Amino acid sequence: MGIGFGSKYLGMNPIFCQLNFVPKYKRYQIFIVHGHDELLKQSVARFLEKLDLTPVILHEQPNQGKTLIEKLEKHSAMVDFAVILLTPDDKGHTANEPAKIHHRARQNVILELGLFVGILGRNRVCAVYKGNLEIPSDYDGVAYIPLDKNDGWKLSLAREIKQVIDIDLNKAI
Repeated sequence: MGIGFGSKYLGMNPIFCQLNFVPKYKRYQIFIVHGHDELLKQSVARFLEKLDLTPVILHEQPNQGKTLIEKLEKHSAMVDFAVILLTPDDKGHTANEPAKIHHRARQNVILELGLFVGILGRNRVCAVYKGNLEIPSDYDGVAYIPLDKNDGWKLSLAREIKQVIDIDLNKAI
């Protein structure tokens, strides 16, 4: 039985992998991709902790002499799920319509959205968006979770995570 890239078994004792066994003490890790909205990033991280999940925020991890992309590669291979926070941090337009300006997520956020879809698969990536912003057209048709003032996004996000990680949805309320 091989261990795939991004596997929940990475970094675990090989005997557990052969038995297809994940010990009870293993806490699932959720990577948070974010732009400049610090309050939202922290809100999502605290919510994940409430679900007994471990949030992974790249800039909070030790550098260990690695470049940014090396750090991203290392941590993306060790997580079980990714939450992508699409926030209106940038503005942009198409070349043929310069007057038609749209809010957009940061370019690194879009790059990492694609990276995690490639590594983990679409079922282990959830995009949460804030406000009126341009959504990547290559990702059209995939459900995005809108942020709302009543925190309904929390239950929606927990339900997405629940599809691949056994969590208690009662903790989302």
